[in-house]
Amino acid sequence: MTDHGSPARLAVLGSPIAHSKSPALHRAAYDVLGLPWTYDAIEVADGGLDRFVAGLDPSWRGLSLTMPLKREVLPLLYSRSPLVEQVGAANTVHLRDGKLHGFNTDVAGITAVFRENHVEALESVQILGGGATAASVLAAVAQLGATRALVMARDAEKARSLEPVAAAAGIELTVRPLGMMDRSMIVPSAVISTLPGGTVLDVSYPEAVRHRAVLLDVAYDPWPSELASSWVAAGGTVISGLGMLLHQAIAQVRIFVTGMEDGELDRETEVVAAMRAAVAG
Repeated sequence: MTDHGSPARLAVLGSPIAHSKSPALHRAAYDVLGLPWTYDAIEVADGGLDRFVAGLDPSWRGLSLTMPLKREVLPLLYSRSPLVEQVGAANTVHLRDGKLHGFNTDVAGITAVFRENHVEALESVQILGGGATAASVLAAVAQLGATRALVMARDAEKARSLEPVAAAAGIELTVRPLGMMDRSMIVPSAVISTLPGGTVLDVSYPEAVRHRAVLLDVAYDPWPSELASSWVAAGGTVISGLGMLLHQAIAQVRIFVTGMEDGELDRETEVVAAMRAAVAG
């Protein structure tokens, strides 16, 4: 087991990555814990993860993964948590004994941010985007009771890869091209956008939907997004992706420090408060 008092390297990988607030969150946590660990943001584009991993030395302890790497990492993993197997995506890699162990903390981040905003139960949801994060959304909303989901994606055929994830979660799934509205779910419990920040949407939501459905926009930069602004204008409830980022990062810190998903941090209340303060405002 790695000595916690020894220097270690960690990073968030993805593309684009310069906007990421993950370094601020993780550095705040390790500072409170008194760990001499570094955490950086490193640009790794689609197709580049294998080469990056091959160059890692024993000083590396963990990786956080964002788009487009959450699925690309799967064949590189020595072990996968049950959630990684369920959703087919890993956003967290713990390096131990020279091997890569994959976890998914996105699901926990999504359920936690809904509950933090007093959303304890969902019935139906609409998801924008059909990638790896959308798979985690399906698993998360199922935990909150959702039984129906409409996924709207640029590549509807590719998004059909979500069908087994939905089936395993007990969710009736409909997939439509992004921009094609579906009247089978006129006012969902929630609309969840997994699209990159700054995406221009060719989707117009009626005021009734914006007023009654909760919006979770996973992207947090730039903020407010065009979608979030339209929800606010209708008096609707908006949840920023920054909250999801915080909660999934807390789960990552537990894994990186303890090696376990259910590991408990020393001074966890202080750690969470410092992480929250690091991205406040």
